Amino acid sequence: MVKTKNIRIVIADSKLKRTFKKELEGADKDQLYNKKIGDKFRGEVVGLTGFEFEITGGSDHSGFPMAKQVEAAGRVKLLLSNGFGHKAKRGFRSVRQKKGVAGNTISERTTQVNCKIIKWGSIDLMEHFGIKPKEEKKEVIATA
Repeated sequence: MVKTKNIRIVIADSKLKRTFKKELEGADKDQLYNKKIGDKFRGEVVGLTGFEFEITGGSDHSGFPMAKQVEAAGRVKLLLSNGFGHKAKRGFRSVRQKKGVAGNTISERTTQVNCKIIKWGSIDLMEHFGIKPKEEKKEVIATA
C-alpha cells in the first residue's frame, strides 16, 4: 500500500505561455480520484473560481508517466517503439522495448496531474500565484 501524499497540479496557460503549480491535499485531492486523462474538472478544486481544466497527463509516485491508452489505475509494462515513454537511439528506431507506464486513471499512487485551461475566469493568474513579471533589461549603448 502506498502512503497517500499531496497531489501536485501543473496548470498550463496557453494565453500567458506559462505553467503554474498548486499542491492539493485532503478533500480537494479526493475529488480528483477516478478521473481520467481527457476528463474536465472545475477550478474550485484548485481554488480558482470560474476556471475549467482538462486533464492532459501526469505521473505516479515513482515517476512513471500516465498513458492515455491504458485503461487502469495501476502500472503496466508495454512494448513500445519510438514515441510516448520511449526514445530510441539513432539507428535503432524500429527496435521495440518494454517500458513501464501508469494507467490513465488518477488514484492514490498519482503524485502529479498535468492539466490545461479550457475556460478562463476573472482572476489574474500571475497575481493569484504571486509571480511578478520579469523586468526587461535595458541596453546601454556606449558612445565614443
